[in-house]
Amino acid sequence: MKIRRFEWFCAVDWSGAVGKKQKGIALAICHAGGGPPALVRTDELWSRSGILDILNNRLECNSLVGFDFGLSLSFADCDAFFPGWTGTPSDARSLWALVDELCDEDEHLAASSFVNNPQLAPYFRRQPQGEGALFRADGAEHGKGRFRVTEAVQAAMGCKPYSNFNLVGAAQVGKSSLTGMRVLNRLKEDIAVWPIDPLPDQGSVVCEIYTTLAAMEAGRPPSRSKMRSYGELNDALTSLCSPTVEGEGPIDDHSSDALLTAAWLRKVAHDPAKWQPSGLTPEIAKTEGWTFGAI
Repeated sequence: MKIRRFEWFCAVDWSGAVGKKQKGIALAICHAGGGPPALVRTDELWSRSGILDILNNRLECNSLVGFDFGLSLSFADCDAFFPGWTGTPSDARSLWALVDELCDEDEHLAASSFVNNPQLAPYFRRQPQGEGALFRADGAEHGKGRFRVTEAVQAAMGCKPYSNFNLVGAAQVGKSSLTGMRVLNRLKEDIAVWPIDPLPDQGSVVCEIYTTLAAMEAGRPPSRSKMRSYGELNDALTSLCSPTVEGEGPIDDHSSDALLTAAWLRKVAHDPAKWQPSGLTPEIAKTEGWTFGAI
């Protein structure tokens, strides 16, 4: 497999929280030619619409952009996103369109209307309602909810993934993923989303990242993937053969996750194995997507 060369590498630590501005969003970039990764800052906190504007209007044309949210929901386990519901979408792009349509009146690219929809709410674990009647697939042996195939691979690698149907607790990833799907649905057509779209020969590409995978490749165990000091971050960057960033003392983990993962993308994006995970089939690609680096 011939892997193309990207010029810019971007990593976005994402947030599904309610509100216009999000302290949990961080954007970091680095160049293929070298140099340390750098945070892209605004006068205020980032908004989801602000990140969308960057992608559609200000992104360099040969960029690989990693988003720390799930591209889709579980499909392969039940042959449907929402088994038993006649309106269940057939693929990831149809799912994105449905989320965006049902949440059209939700401000700031939020997704509350989707998870509160009476037909869809039973598939989620919500606060304070708890676990919906359809939250677990038949025969599930754990309470984490339905996993995509890529999340099962993450678990086999030593990570602790959670279902995108989970909307409760510090480990919830559902709100981030659903709000992210609204962004994906609004991307310009010339931006590919891998692996829903094949890896193109040119142009920019968006992929799903899991920042723990970057930390693991930098030598940190999954249980200590968060770096909350410049010292920890720079040690990890050095392990990835990246120049370090300036700073001392504490750093928030949203910023450190974005910085490290941008440098990780630069280091590993040219590895064919990262683009050819053994569990990724054409059907999974178009329905569930995949996490870059889960192999």
